[in-house]
Formats: sequence, C-alpha cells, structure tokens
Amino acid sequence: MKRHLIATMILMVMMSSAAAADWSFNGQPNPNAFIQTGNMSLELQCDRVRFAPAGYEDSEDIAAKQGLSFRFMENGSSEVGAFQAGSDNSDISIVDNYPVEVRFDDQADYDFVLDQIAKNAVLNLSMIDQDVSYGIFTLRGSGAAVRSLRAACTSDASSSQSMEAPEGIVYCGGGAVQRVIEYAIVGQPGDQWDAIVTVNGETIRAMTSYSFFGNSQPPAGFQIALLGEDRSEFLVFSDGGRNWIEFGDYTYEQCN
Repeated sequence: MKRHLIATMILMVMMSSAAAADWSFNGQPNPNAFIQTGNMSLELQCDRVRFAPAGYEDSEDIAAKQGLSFRFMENGSSEVGAFQAGSDNSDISIVDNYPVEVRFDDQADYDFVLDQIAKNAVLNLSMIDQDVSYGIFTLRGSGAAVRSLRAACTSDASSSQSMEAPEGIVYCGGGAVQRVIEYAIVGQPGDQWDAIVTVNGETIRAMTSYSFFGNSQPPAGFQIALLGEDRSEFLVFSDGGRNWIEFGDYTYEQCN
C-alpha cells in the first residue's frame, strides 16, 4: 500500500502532470464512464463504482476495512464534499481478481456521488480512518461522461424491466464470495442477447457462444459459453450426469 502519502502532496504531483487523462464514456451493452490515470483506473457503472488502485494490497485493504472515502475538491486544495462508503450503506468487494467494487444500497447516495463527480475538479479516494490516499483522479470531462452514463442507464433500465430470473438447473459454489448461478436461453438464434444469467438474484443479458474455444478442442463436457453484457464469461459443462459451470477461478456444481 502507498503508506502515509499525504493527499495534498499526491494532488500537487497529479495536477502538475501533463499526461492527466480526460474522462470517456462507453455505451451499450454495458454503459460506463471511465478514466485511466497511470496505473490506476476508475469506472462508473449504472449502479456501482469500480476502482483499480495502483497495487492489489490497496484493494485488499479497502475490502478488509469495508470502507472507502470519496472526497471532492473544486480546485487543487478546497474540499467541498465527501461520502463515506461503508458496510452500513454499501457493499464493498474485490471483483475480477483485482478492482474494488462499491455497490450503493441507496440510489440517492450514488446520485450524490455522481453529482459531485460531475461538477468538481478532483476526486480523492482515501482511507476512511486516516488522511491516506489510495488514488486521486482529475474530473476534467466528467460532467459530459456522467450525463451520457445517466441517459444510457435510464434507457437500459426501461429495456430490461421485462427480464425475469430463469428457472432450471441451479449452480452453487465459489470461494470467499459464495454464488448461486442460473441461466436460460430466451432469444432466437441470431439475436445478440439470446440468454440471461442470474447470479445471486441479479439478472444480466448474455450472448451464447458454441465456438468459444475456436479451432482448439474444447474440454470434455463443454456445452456452451455465456458471454455477459458486463464482460463476464460463464462456461457450461455436462458430462456423465454431472452438471457444472466455470466462472472466474471457480467451479459451480449443480445444487438443486
């Protein structure tokens, strides 16, 4: 971890760097506003924030403390607002083996964070109990990116309201985070999103891929790959009466 780095010192270095990046926006199927600064990145999704700090030990520290402070500055030195994400108002976890994901319990809290990001100059992500920064990001261009994100999320929400959780084989497993996974094929061949996948009650769209391994020989029992709209990948297997899914680093066995 970047131990005992005073936020204002980091800020002075960042503000003096000519390589500071602007914010960008990516649309469907997974709308997000995004910035990459050196070896750190920050991604705003429709209902969550993903922050990849410079070192994995920082991700572990944030997840262990279950806290992350969002501190907003209108210029290089004046803090004008803050939000303390913690176990009482959000879910903080490590996803995809590295980034920290903050999912807000109350949409009003996330709206406040987005409002502050859109109208201020600098965001400092720091410890909740010390004046130690995990990362500082310029907010140049964030206003337009946040407006585009909100418009896309509103459109996506209206189009996904009809999705229902699938009913069929249920798969269970995982490591520190236990997951229950279900899927169903719902579209016609040729549709982009012809499947849905539900993980711990949250349903996303997915596209099927029967040629996931290309010209290589697929593993024994491989049936289909489900490529989620959030870039997740679920590999479905069935062999000798055994049914399982491989997702990330874990295998999920049939549990119903």
